[in-house]
Amino acid sequence: MSSASIIESWVTNATAWSQAIQQEAIESRKLVTNQAMVMTIAKHQPKSLLDIGCGEGWLCRAAQKTIPSLSTIKGMDAIEALVDQAKTLSPHLAWEQKSYQDLIAGASHNQELYQIISINFALFEKELVELLLLALPNYLLENGRIIIQTLHPLMACGDAAYEEGWREGNWIGFSTAFKDPHSWYFRTMAAWVNLFCASGLILDQMQEPIHPKTGKPASVIFELVPRS
Repeated sequence: MSSASIIESWVTNATAWSQAIQQEAIESRKLVTNQAMVMTIAKHQPKSLLDIGCGEGWLCRAAQKTIPSLSTIKGMDAIEALVDQAKTLSPHLAWEQKSYQDLIAGASHNQELYQIISINFALFEKELVELLLLALPNYLLENGRIIIQTLHPLMACGDAAYEEGWREGNWIGFSTAFKDPHSWYFRTMAAWVNLFCASGLILDQMQEPIHPKTGKPASVIFELVPRS
C-alpha cells in the first residue's frame, strides 16, 4: 500500500469531507470525539498548537474558541483542497500544505516548536507513521506533548481477526458523495503501545471516550511525551 493511493483518495473526497464536517454529519464526532479531543488539549492550557492532518481545520477553530491560553495555532495537511478550505473558513489562522514526508524531512532543521501537537484520526499507514512519530519530538517545546485520537482497536476490528495489518477501507456510514476508499493499517492496542515505545515516546495518559448511544468506546486518545 503506497501513501500516494491514500492521498489520491483524500484528494477525491476533499469536498465531501469538508461538507460532512461542517454539517456535523458524522454522529460519533458530533456526540463524542470532537469534544473529547478539544477537552484533552484544553486541560493543558497550551500557548501553542500544531494540528497535523488538519483537514478543513475544524480542530484549530474549535481550539481557538475554547482555549483562551492559545496564542499560536497552525494547521497542516497534505491535501491542497482541504488547506484551501481551511484558509477560506478561517483566514486569520495559520495554514500550511505539508505532508508527513515533509515533516520527517524537515525535522533535523526545524525552528518552529509547539507545546501541543495534535493528530486527530489521521494516521492511516505503517512505515510512514513510524517515521513520523520518530520525527515529531523535533517539533515540540520542552515539556510538550503529542495527542493522538484514533479508532479504538476493539471497535475498528469488526469481524476480522484481532491482529495488526492492512485492511480494506470503506465509506460505510458516509454519504454517497464519498468515492474510492483507501486501505489503512490496523493496529491492536498492544501494537500502538509498542510503536510508541519504539519511537522513544512515553504513553503518559490514555482515555477511551464512550459513545452515549452504544456505551462502547468511540475512539482512543493517547497522550505522549518524549523519553528524556
